[in-house]
Amino acid sequence: MTEARNDAGLDLDGDRLREECGVFGIFGHTDAAAITALGLHALQHRGQEAAGIVSFDGRRFHSERRLGLVGDNFSRREVIERLPGVSAMGHVRYSTTGETILRNVQPLFAELDGGGFAIGHNGNLTNGLTLRRQLVRDGAIMQSTSDTEIILHLVAHAKRNRFIDRFIEGLRQLEGAYAFVGLTNKKLIGARDPLGIRPLVIGKLDGYPILASETCALDIIGAKYVRDVENGEVVVFDEDGMHSHKPFPPMTPRPCIFEYIYFSRPDSVVGGRNVYDVRKTMGAQLAREAPAGADVVIPVPDSGVPAAIGYAQESGIPYELGIIRNHYVGRTFIEPSQQIRQLGVRLKHSANRAVVNGKRIVLIDDSIVRGTTSVKIVEMMREAGAKEVHFRIASPPITHSDYYGIDTPERDKLLAATHDLEGMRRFIGADSLAFLSVEGIYRAMGYEQRDPTKPQFTDHCFTGDYPTPLTDQTGREASPRQLSLLAEAS
Repeated sequence: MTEARNDAGLDLDGDRLREECGVFGIFGHTDAAAITALGLHALQHRGQEAAGIVSFDGRRFHSERRLGLVGDNFSRREVIERLPGVSAMGHVRYSTTGETILRNVQPLFAELDGGGFAIGHNGNLTNGLTLRRQLVRDGAIMQSTSDTEIILHLVAHAKRNRFIDRFIEGLRQLEGAYAFVGLTNKKLIGARDPLGIRPLVIGKLDGYPILASETCALDIIGAKYVRDVENGEVVVFDEDGMHSHKPFPPMTPRPCIFEYIYFSRPDSVVGGRNVYDVRKTMGAQLAREAPAGADVVIPVPDSGVPAAIGYAQESGIPYELGIIRNHYVGRTFIEPSQQIRQLGVRLKHSANRAVVNGKRIVLIDDSIVRGTTSVKIVEMMREAGAKEVHFRIASPPITHSDYYGIDTPERDKLLAATHDLEGMRRFIGADSLAFLSVEGIYRAMGYEQRDPTKPQFTDHCFTGDYPTPLTDQTGREASPRQLSLLAEAS
């Protein structure tokens, strides 16, 4: 094992990819706030740090923002009653080891010339810090340290008459990935970046329009899916219906491939593809590319389950639940010692010894980030009596950091960026290790191959092909988190 394999240095909490946020909005419905809360419940997987809802009652805006889960904060009647009105929008924010402060909880709200404006954001602006510094130099007074606030200031400074023109003028200055949902006293607004990196869909409930990050948020309230917001599109809902604006030059869409691999809920439909089916297909493709002589296929729950089903069906090896996940473990567990901290993975995962003992097993997971959780999973399987442990990953090696709304470590903390395949195998302690190829990902998505001149997806974590400028990075690897702006700009 390499020095990086030292148990004392294992960072289990930092070994999963984390999405930034989820957004939801509805216009014109008498139960707007309650429906928004239900929509946010469905999007909880996209963010567990905080949640907020803003409503408009025809005269005033009302805001409730809380740290913690949607169910812990927006399930009580008295909270919903403080959010009157027929239009509302909400936001869930992901959990991080960084600073957690209420002023960064979205939706953010500001009184602008012409009325109030609330906005929520999923994604990350790759020139957000640069724009922030310029705005501060020009006299802007920032109330949060989130890059989402930048769009409020850009709209406020815009020199146009109509609000939508001012909003679009602000969008034109942004780089990176974004899906915005905004609410004014007359409009519900949605906007998607020119490449469509982050998802946003349009739905309808009882004839009233909805915007949401995923279709699962429509399903929970019985709403009908209408269509995706197109890449580079701005949609506006008001009393006259829907209005579509396309202020950017036409571009070939490049949605984030990780929405299919990991982030979106399996029951969602993203870009016309059922996520569960895609993940099963990725598992089947992995079985064709990286077969293993084994007795059982075992998923690393929950994210590895669909791919493991696909792998088992394609390979003919029986599928079994060899790892049982405890869904009732919170992230606030106090670990009183280093020894107890190292047992942290067992709080969430336990070996099903009856399935594992004496067997050659194939473990299926969606990705490897730092590799530290994989180490503990392999150890757990061996302690449960596995004769052989073959690890198969239903995505390519993650070799580059993300700057578009995924919390990846800095590049030197990514296992695949610092180890070759054999080094990774030794690090995690498996008998064999294989990843789905980049070409295999594209085949699973329905393409013969990746188009190197016009890639069909945003896949920079595997290829290093960043689709937008990285203005804030200035040629260096910095923290890619959206929440990196929690460090005050100077």
